[in-house]
Amino acid sequence: MMAAVIIPVYNHGGRIGEVIRQARSLDLPIIVVDDGSTDTTSAILSNLTEISVIRHPVNQGKGAALLSGFAAALAQNCNWAITIDGDGQHNPEDARLLLQAAAQAGRTLVVGRREGMAGKNVPWTSRFGRGFSNFWVWVSGGPFIKDSQSGFRLYPLPESLYLNVKARRYQFEVEILVRARRRGIAIIEAPVQVVYQDRGERVSHFRPWVDFWRNSSTFCRLIFLRIFGIFLR
Repeated sequence: MMAAVIIPVYNHGGRIGEVIRQARSLDLPIIVVDDGSTDTTSAILSNLTEISVIRHPVNQGKGAALLSGFAAALAQNCNWAITIDGDGQHNPEDARLLLQAAAQAGRTLVVGRREGMAGKNVPWTSRFGRGFSNFWVWVSGGPFIKDSQSGFRLYPLPESLYLNVKARRYQFEVEILVRARRRGIAIIEAPVQVVYQDRGERVSHFRPWVDFWRNSSTFCRLIFLRIFGIFLR
């Protein structure tokens, strides 16, 4: 099992250095995808060694960043991709739990099920969004899991590159679950820690109305394809 760590980042200059430092403890190749950051992120990355950096000239979305990372990992002969958000909410050490789960289950997509989502710093939008997403992923023909919005995952390569996911922003992470299940890729969960910083320290790109409509549009498209029996190709 050869895995690479992929960290998509957009304007997380205050956190990305520490995330990379912690990820180095895994002793795996690290690929950082700077998705058009306009803050100090690019400067910070340029001063770090022993990582591969991909830069998108303009922001294309998290899904696009992940796909760039998948392709780069595959080019480095990796057959697994561990995805870790660049905002410091994940403990990179927990990637070992995802790898252990895959070692037992085989070629599967492992989702890091975030524990402690009832903490005082966890915004209600995150709790509501997780439940909302879990239900509609299932209705769309995806797996029935407890944390469909977690960005801490282990993806099999090259399978994950060939699922023809249309979404390129955050919706990528729910659509790929539906398409993976339709293609017969098993999806399991493993518990991971989550850290939500105080409101003043947390960097979030969540836009309630815009993201609600994007999510709704993605689910409507997937449900339409399921109802009318159209294969997700």
